Amino acid sequence: MDLGPTAQKYVLHWGEMGTRWGVNRTVAQIQALLFLADQPMHAEEITETLNVARSNVSNSLKELQSWGLVRIVHLAGDRRDHFVALQDVWEIFRAIVEERKRREIDPTLTVLRDCASEARHDNSLSKAAQGRMDEALDFLQMLTASYDDYKHLPPATLKRFLKMGGKVARLLSTDDKT
Repeated sequence: MDLGPTAQKYVLHWGEMGTRWGVNRTVAQIQALLFLADQPMHAEEITETLNVARSNVSNSLKELQSWGLVRIVHLAGDRRDHFVALQDVWEIFRAIVEERKRREIDPTLTVLRDCASEARHDNSLSKAAQGRMDEALDFLQMLTASYDDYKHLPPATLKRFLKMGGKVARLLSTDDKT
């Protein structure tokens, strides 16, 4: 597949942004390439288009599948696996947020809960330090509860909510800083 200048710029930038978000550059580039593709692509085609090692493409595709961002499809008369990416930006966002929550937030909550429980019996830990731990736990629990409230909303509802932006903040604003 030949990438025109705009698609190439998009794919390269997405790879660069991926590295800033802690995602392997090739993983992000493949996701961007498949997102822009009008038809499913096989691994060799991805390898040639991005000029990267076949093994890198294979590993990256497995990673994208584990995130739920890419799936395998089969084409009649072709024994190779072909790949397609999620095409709906709202579904992409949901998949990424859900996976990051599962991989990053959930394990952190488990440790914070353990620490909060252990802190009650740890005389070497100051009350101030215990308070900060409790604050961090409360924050992540509130964030998780909020996410759970919003994750099943239809995209149209989320879009309206996001468009309200600062209006909601001003409506709920108070003079206290807590």
